[in-house]
Amino acid sequence: MNAPLKPFQHSDIRFGVWSPYRGKWVIDPSRERLVASYDLARDTTLSAERAGFDTILYAQHTINPLDQAEEIQEAWTMAAAAAAITSKIEIIAAIKPRLYHPAVLAKMALGIEDISHGRFAINVVNAWFIPELARSGIGFPEHDERYKYGADWLSIVRRLMEGETVTHKSAYFDLDAYALRPTSRYRRRPVIYTGGESAVGRDFAHDHADLWLINGRPLEDVAPSVIDLASRPRAGAALKFGLTGFSITRETEAEAQAALVELFRIQDSFYDTRQQEMRKNIDPRAETLSYGRKYGARMIGANGGTLPGFVGSHDQVAERLAAFWDIGVSTFLLSFFPLIEEQENFAREVIPRVKALVRDRPPATRLATFA
Repeated sequence: MNAPLKPFQHSDIRFGVWSPYRGKWVIDPSRERLVASYDLARDTTLSAERAGFDTILYAQHTINPLDQAEEIQEAWTMAAAAAAITSKIEIIAAIKPRLYHPAVLAKMALGIEDISHGRFAINVVNAWFIPELARSGIGFPEHDERYKYGADWLSIVRRLMEGETVTHKSAYFDLDAYALRPTSRYRRRPVIYTGGESAVGRDFAHDHADLWLINGRPLEDVAPSVIDLASRPRAGAALKFGLTGFSITRETEAEAQAALVELFRIQDSFYDTRQQEMRKNIDPRAETLSYGRKYGARMIGANGGTLPGFVGSHDQVAERLAAFWDIGVSTFLLSFFPLIEEQENFAREVIPRVKALVRDRPPATRLATFA
């Protein structure tokens, strides 16, 4: 019998990075912009593993949401390749349920689980970019309908990954005594992440996820979301919480802010036009992407950009991360520019400081102050 599911094999507080996946998202001050190639993703992944990061995410789009004429990498082929060349880091591949039948996707997940020797995870995203599904002919149902489909889809994927023989008939799927072999040789199944911050998105995370990934924003905005889901009873292991964002750290805050200004200078040459075009193609009910409009912030890097406050001196950012840990956030999925240099700097200068700060205190020690 397989061992019980143990989603997180590293320390309780975990740090991860976003793999480069699309053009003009990858900014390098020395070269203006890099191409988001497999070679760059490979080098970024190996650097992250060497530096001691716990996880890396491969975001999924079939066409570039900011500029459909530009390149976009395919998450699952990239994740399989990364699984084969790494030995410690968790590999997360994002997935939009409507792109793959659940039986096919579950088999792919088990394949990468085997390649990685039990280090694979899926991040289920119920879609927000309309042209990707509408123009393909797959179809883009309304917001809540996508979550109903996703819940049905994920229930099948989960059962198949766990080795169950599935008979399932619903409005969306019809499986008859369907089973996959082999299942995981290392644990019960791969880990499940989800995002989505609407009411149905939160329900989806509570019912199906091991970890709910929140888009970066200030601490006082994150705490109520954690309180909401942490207070709900559920069977099995408690839901864990993660946060995304962008980080630059230096010896002083002034140095970090100067580095950020230089990145914005590069991004300013294309940002406004691309953002205006992208907004036309976003489901207005996708609350996950509303935080930027709320704060009027210039976004950069991974979801949430600088909103969580991870730009500053090494000590300032370590304290900020520890404050999120105090309200129950245990995984931090960050982006950096330039990729390798900055993520290695963060691993060297910030991660040890954060771990020292939280070593002797449990998470959620300050959550009650926000209730």
